[in-house]
Amino acid sequence: MSTAPPAAAPLAVPMLDVNRENTRLADELNAAMAEVARSGAFVHGPACHRFEAEMAKYCGAEHAIGCASGSDAILLVLMALGIGPGDEVIVPSFTFFATASAVWRLGAKPVFADIVPDTFNLDPAQVVAKITSATKAIMPVHLFGQCANMGDLRQVSLAARGIPIIEDSCQAIGAEFRGVRTGAMGTAACFSFYPTKNLGGFGDGGLITTNDPELAAKLRVLRDHGQQPRYYHHFVGINSRLDALQAAVLSVKLAHLDDWADARQRHAQRYHDEFARRGLSADIVAPTAAKNCRHVWNQYTVRVKNGRRDALQKFLADRKIGSAIYYPVPLHLQECFAALGYEQGQLPKTEQACREVLSLPVYPELTADEQSTVIEAITEFCAAKNRAAA
Repeated sequence: MSTAPPAAAPLAVPMLDVNRENTRLADELNAAMAEVARSGAFVHGPACHRFEAEMAKYCGAEHAIGCASGSDAILLVLMALGIGPGDEVIVPSFTFFATASAVWRLGAKPVFADIVPDTFNLDPAQVVAKITSATKAIMPVHLFGQCANMGDLRQVSLAARGIPIIEDSCQAIGAEFRGVRTGAMGTAACFSFYPTKNLGGFGDGGLITTNDPELAAKLRVLRDHGQQPRYYHHFVGINSRLDALQAAVLSVKLAHLDDWADARQRHAQRYHDEFARRGLSADIVAPTAAKNCRHVWNQYTVRVKNGRRDALQKFLADRKIGSAIYYPVPLHLQECFAALGYEQGQLPKTEQACREVLSLPVYPELTADEQSTVIEAITEFCAAKNRAAA
C-alpha cells in the first residue's frame, strides 16, 4: 500500500533578511575588516577617508563627511547651519521620527507639512503655505527610496530668500531626480547606513554630502567635539564619528549597490504587473514611481483600501509572510510634539497614509517563489473579502 508524501510546509517569507546579502559577500567583508584590524586605525583612518571619497563620487557631490548615524547626520547639518531656538524647519509629518527630533533637540520648531499622496513625499505647495520669517530650512525626505520633487522645492527655496534645503536621504541612496542623484541637490544631504537600508552596515553609521566647502569644514569639526586641532575647541560639537570597520564594510557593499537597486526594481515591477493583471486595484493601490525619477525601492509600500490594512497584515503574518507599517502614527500627532498644538485632521493626506500603508518584501535576494507566495496570499485575501461582500 503506497503512502502519499507529506504536503510541503508553506513557504515562509521574511520581510527582510540581511544575512543573505552578508553571507554572499562574507569573504570580501572579512578581508576588509581584517585590513582595518591590522592597521589599528579604527577612527578617522584610511578606510573612513576612502569611503567618504567613494560616497562623494557616487552621489556627485564635492564633499562627504562620515558620522555615527543618519540621525546624527541630520542633527549635525542643523547645528552647522546655526539653527536653534526661535527658528522653524519645515518637515513632512509622514516620515521616521529622527527627521523632526533633531530639529526639536536644538530648541527649534518642526513645522509639519502634508504629502503628495502618490509618492508619499513632501508637497511643495504645502511648503509655500508654511514659510514664515522664522523659517530657516526645508527638509524634504526622499521616502521609501524615491526623491521628493526637488525641482519645485528648489524654486520655492529660491523664491524665499534662498532657504537651505536639507535632503533627508536616509532611505534613498542612489535615487535620482532628473538624472541627478540625491546627495547633490540641496545645501546638504543626510544618509543612514543602518543594517536594513539599501546600503547597510554592521551597525549604525551615517554620512553627510555637500557642495559647500565651508559647510563641509564646519561639519568635520562639529562631528569631533568641535575640536581642530585636537583639544582646541571652536564649537561645542558632538562625538559622532563613522568608525573604520563600518566604513570598510560599506566600501565593499557600495560596489554592489546599483545591482541591488536593479533587483529591487525588478521585484517592484513584478508586484505592480501582477496586481494589475489580477485586478486587485479595488483593494490594493500599488506605489507610484514619479516621472523623471529613479526609484530605488527601499520599501515597496502599497495602500490597502476600505480599512483592511491591519486585517491584511494579520492574514500575511498567519502565513509567515513578513510585512511592515511605515508609519502607523504621523509625527504631528505624536505625544512628544503635543505642545505644538496639532490636531487630528490638519494633515489629512498624511493621516490617511498612516491608516492605509503596508510595506511588502522587496530586498534584492527575494526569490521568485517567495514573491509568488506574497502575491498569491494577497490575491487570496482580496478574493475572500470580495466573496464575503457578495
